[in-house]
Amino acid sequence: MIRKSLAALSLVAVAPFAAAESVKMCVFDVIGANGDMFNMVKDYALEMKAHGVDFDLRPYTDEGVAVGDFNSGQCDAVAATDLRTRPFNKFAGSISAVGAIPSYDDLKTVLATLAQPKAAPLMQQGGYEVLGIVPIGAGYLFVNDRSIDTAGELAGKRMATLDYQKDAIHMVNHVKATVVPSDITNFAGKFNNGSVDTAYAPAFAYEALELYKGVGDKGGIVDYPLAQLTIQVIAREGVVDAETAQKSREVAWGMYGQAMNLIRGQEEAIPEKQWIQISESDIEGYQEMFRENRLQLRDGSGGADKVYHPKMMSLLSKIRCTSNPSASECTASDRE
Repeated sequence: MIRKSLAALSLVAVAPFAAAESVKMCVFDVIGANGDMFNMVKDYALEMKAHGVDFDLRPYTDEGVAVGDFNSGQCDAVAATDLRTRPFNKFAGSISAVGAIPSYDDLKTVLATLAQPKAAPLMQQGGYEVLGIVPIGAGYLFVNDRSIDTAGELAGKRMATLDYQKDAIHMVNHVKATVVPSDITNFAGKFNNGSVDTAYAPAFAYEALELYKGVGDKGGIVDYPLAQLTIQVIAREGVVDAETAQKSREVAWGMYGQAMNLIRGQEEAIPEKQWIQISESDIEGYQEMFRENRLQLRDGSGGADKVYHPKMMSLLSKIRCTSNPSASECTASDRE
């Protein structure tokens, strides 16, 4: 009898581990399995093993294919940029709203807020759930001519624009530049061979995608963050339980320092001469232009689609005005 009872107890003890199933995750990294993004997701997956989730990571160098395989059920989860994952969660996907997070300090506040349990309901939408958000760096404007340093100078210029990024297309049209439809796999080539005058990317692309070729001797990088880009882990609801999903978001938030060390290293590795400094008055002009565009992309006005989530826009506005209360937007009648 005692032997049978011990056997029963041992089965109970190992049952949760025996029942744990591998969760297939499509992981986008433009470099593939040797890239920094993929390695970051590997670190996340390793830590999640301690919480009963065994991720089977599958690298993709084409983000559209990674998301497509997730959509078709070949993967239970996907790790991709928020520009691609926005359809699965509009709230979290609005983190990269144009000009909405002007500093890494503000970004830290945003991601810390979203990792809290009270934000969990907003991490779920339409049968999908956000399991984690990790920064990959601010997006900067790369130009092949240093004179292209203001919005006015962009008029008539050819801009490599992701063809699925409706907010970027609206913004390019707003400054009267020419949209050149592109995707993650070819925008760098277009900039490097001179097919376009400008491209938009985080600092890692300078070396990894050889954007220094497109910059050449006459170009540069405008030292102002157009948006904060993130990698988001999206899963179908039910792939993990609610408690594990929350733990997953906390694990991802715990990687913020590691991600920022990587980002800062990439930005500091770019030669100082390549950065184009802009005046404080130009920055204020950019901020107001971006704000007008965010309102249009929130409300679906001015010829824009409804792209941004109102609650995210409100949260980001509060965070900006906490860190910079004297900004004109903080007393605007149409504050986000």
